[in-house]
Amino acid sequence: MSDSVDQASQVEFILPDGTRKVYPTGITGKEVVEAIGPGLARAAVALLVNGRLFDLMTDLREGGSLRVLTKKNPEALEVLRHSMAHVMAHAVLDLFPGTKVAIGPAIKDGFYYDFEKETPFVPEDLEKIEKHMREIIAGKEPFRREVVAREEALEKFKQRQDPYKLELISELPPEEPITLYHEDNFTDLCRGPHVPSTASLKHFKLLSIAGAYWRGDANRQQLQRIYGTAFFEKQDLESHLHRIEEAKDRDHRRLGQQLDLYSIHEDIGPGLVLWHPNGTLVRTLIEDFLRRELFKRDYQFVSIPHIAKVDLWEKTGHFECYSEMMYTPMDVDGQGYIVKPMNCPGHVLIYKSHTRSYRDLPIRYAEFGTVYRYEPSGTLHGLMRARGFTQDDAHVFCTPEQLADEVGKLIEFVDFVLRTFGFEYKIYVATKPIDAIGDDATWLRATDALKEALQQHELDFELDEAGGAFYGPKIDVKLYDAIEREWQLSTIQVDFNIPERLDINYIGNDGEKKRVVMVHRALLGSMERFFGILIEHYKGAFPTWLAPIQARVLPVTDEINDYGRQVLKQLKARGIRAELDDRSEKIGFKIREAETQKIPYMLVIGKKEQEANTVSLRLRREGDQGGASVTEIVERIQTDLPETLRASAAQ
Repeated sequence: MSDSVDQASQVEFILPDGTRKVYPTGITGKEVVEAIGPGLARAAVALLVNGRLFDLMTDLREGGSLRVLTKKNPEALEVLRHSMAHVMAHAVLDLFPGTKVAIGPAIKDGFYYDFEKETPFVPEDLEKIEKHMREIIAGKEPFRREVVAREEALEKFKQRQDPYKLELISELPPEEPITLYHEDNFTDLCRGPHVPSTASLKHFKLLSIAGAYWRGDANRQQLQRIYGTAFFEKQDLESHLHRIEEAKDRDHRRLGQQLDLYSIHEDIGPGLVLWHPNGTLVRTLIEDFLRRELFKRDYQFVSIPHIAKVDLWEKTGHFECYSEMMYTPMDVDGQGYIVKPMNCPGHVLIYKSHTRSYRDLPIRYAEFGTVYRYEPSGTLHGLMRARGFTQDDAHVFCTPEQLADEVGKLIEFVDFVLRTFGFEYKIYVATKPIDAIGDDATWLRATDALKEALQQHELDFELDEAGGAFYGPKIDVKLYDAIEREWQLSTIQVDFNIPERLDINYIGNDGEKKRVVMVHRALLGSMERFFGILIEHYKGAFPTWLAPIQARVLPVTDEINDYGRQVLKQLKARGIRAELDDRSEKIGFKIREAETQKIPYMLVIGKKEQEANTVSLRLRREGDQGGASVTEIVERIQTDLPETLRASAAQ
């Protein structure tokens, strides 16, 4: 590049290896990549400039950090899927003239597009749309980006009688460029980015049809949404489709009914869970496990009412920030009350019921506290998204000097619990967002305490820049289930907001009042959601220590039922959760039903076992294990525990 080029007409990019490259302002992404190297140009999908995605057609007018994305980069999938949504809209308009298109973004596992169409889409339409998409893709048409004047864009979509695009254009800030993307004879209002051409769009599948509202507002136009997914590699698509089928087999709503765990009834209300005996038993086992561990870690259990005055929620800021998720206040003696959406204010008031000294701290309050939050009906999803749920909630009150040590203990607790249930996980530290309260020095001290605690426990973590809550930084733990789906679960949050709003203090060693540090933490999040995750993770086959029925005694004939009752009595006397199937059914039927109900231990007894005072053991998934005494079975069940629980019991 000539030294005579005016610096004002140049942009400088810093490549991942630190190399600096200077180009004329307005150079396209494609030209930049071609200048770096022809091999990279052939593989390039898009660019990441200062953390923002750009396609290769975009004129680059600001310099900074630059990464060239190929199909090996996860970010490139978003570009691929966005482009696939564009092609899907093209195919729909070709096949169903008069249809109007709304929005079509890439999402976590694929893409969707919303349409207004007089008649409903049917599953057979997906096959037609897919077929035509492949015909469009076969043309290997380039995606062309065009910046247009606002008036030109408005006129174009007026002619197309497209109210959705017109509304979007009208809401764009005056300074924001309006971009259209063209592919063959199809044009869409779109920010992009897109892949260079349809030649990259090979491996995709349309998945389902659902209802949606324009802008997510139930008072506006109802639309039809088509979901799909796409990958760069065929094997990735096949693996994803296999996970989708596996997820259907693991659906906690179906298994919850099959195993008689819980139900949701319209007579009670949507999103409100009725726990059946089997589900309640498993939930109780989980809570009892946590209680034992909480007592070991010097937590104190508290319990608070389900409603509180509106004034309290105004003081904490919840009424201001979360009113959309809170139920309408009820009038009691002229005073407004609200069913609680959170437990923290009640725990704070227990703390404030006495003057606290630095010698009293840390104080750790725990509660299985039921809360109620309004969720739109369209978002409700069995146990995973409910309106009433119970949090395994806890709040730690400590001095600033104690914070790092308390966080370290919480990290150890999280690790212990998740390993007990058999989960792998990833940890994120979420830092100060733009709208945060509190000064930078306080935020930095709290964030460093979170990082130091993780480093001391030799736990890897990633930063979630600006992802903290407005009231403080946090650690978020995301676990991976048996089919590699990611779930947000445990959280550890430092709160600067409530201590200020509710004036929470302690007396320091100098006799002066000092502001307490408050930490919110949940290990499981909510019992309902965690229970749903567990059902799907285990596919309903709970490990022996959690199974509502650990053993079922299966007499071969009615004449053996008395011996079966003796075996059952021995099992129950030793604390085994067992039952007897003494129905006059064939043994094969009894075994199949026990397996369907995911019973871990099946004790088959016939005349031979009665004479030998033994049972014939069958294990879920593993089949016949041969003869064994009842004492041997009991010992086996009692020791069929995760390694973490065996180690904890030995302490």
